[in-house]
Amino acid sequence: MQSEFSRQIAPHVEAELANARRAGSAGDAQQEFAHLERAHVIGQESTYWHVKVHVLMLGWALRNRSAREAFGQGFRILGAATKTVFGLVPQGNTGGANVSPFKNMPIEPELATLIQKAKTHI
Repeated sequence: MQSEFSRQIAPHVEAELANARRAGSAGDAQQEFAHLERAHVIGQESTYWHVKVHVLMLGWALRNRSAREAFGQGFRILGAATKTVFGLVPQGNTGGANVSPFKNMPIEPELATLIQKAKTHI
């Protein structure tokens, strides 16, 4: 069962995932991952979206033969699945293995607005 936040934020996460798919289809792996990072920031307070985005990041890592990213995503999937429900998420963290999974990061104003709107509609 998805939370109300998960339902409210879904269109925004799905839009970033669609952008990621388009970039991947165009052969732009860097832009694909950038959209996955944006999806992560937007959806990380939802266990469903948090885990889903990390699984998609793992898929990206495997397709792009990045052992470091794949290992990092395995660890992050476990954390997202077990910690998100308790609110244990580093705000603004982009979710890639290039940053600590515990580091808070600034949230782009555009994304912060989407998150806030989803929360106010609960």
